[in-house]
Amino acid sequence: MTDHHIGLIVPSSNLTMETELPRMMRAREAVAPDDRFVFHSSRMRMKHVTPDELRGMNAQTRRAAAELADARPDAVATACLVAIMAQGPGRHRTAEAEITEVLRDEGAAAPVVSSAGALITGIEALGARRVAVLTPYLRPLTELVVAYLEDTGIEVVDSVSLEVPDNIAVARLDPKDLHDHVGRLDLSGADALVLSACVQMPSLPVLQAIEDEVRLPVLSAATATAYCLLTELGRDPRVPGAGALLSGR
Repeated sequence: MTDHHIGLIVPSSNLTMETELPRMMRAREAVAPDDRFVFHSSRMRMKHVTPDELRGMNAQTRRAAAELADARPDAVATACLVAIMAQGPGRHRTAEAEITEVLRDEGAAAPVVSSAGALITGIEALGARRVAVLTPYLRPLTELVVAYLEDTGIEVVDSVSLEVPDNIAVARLDPKDLHDHVGRLDLSGADALVLSACVQMPSLPVLQAIEDEVRLPVLSAATATAYCLLTELGRDPRVPGAGALLSGR
């Protein structure tokens, strides 16, 4: 059995990424028992998903990465999609490079994944070019996410914002309500559905059921991050019950 140590850089108010990502990896362990995944987190202060708090959180990145380096992770994921996308097109590459530099300087070289970059990678891996997007954000932040995706050549055919600025309240949203929220989206021109463009909004419990219902590939920022972490670790990106991206097809 091989232990894979995964470092997570998360907002201080995060409740969901540290739940959904381990849950996916435990499901993978059931079908690939030779791999075991161990998680270590470093936190950056943020309670409300507003431009000011996001900027303040981003300023803590180097400190969080340096602390995480002490655990000598095999791979690292920075997990606040909107904090990166709100900074403008292409920012995920800069953020990943900054964390990579800190890890290297601390003697802990490891591949780095951002949830922002992972979502783009996941959409492209599905062969999708037109997506519908569901976010918990205030509408202006959703518009920044849409612009970020479209800068990469991914067309957003429709989006819904749930307008929840309190990050703890986002984590407490009932994933069962996503069925109704998806019903507000026009999926007629979409190749795929981004069920949660936020690692804090829970979606994993209903993701596979919604994919079966809408008959489109469905992914989330969390499933895309899992896909990229597994790929960077050289493992088969396969997790049962987590949608087409992690189906192994």
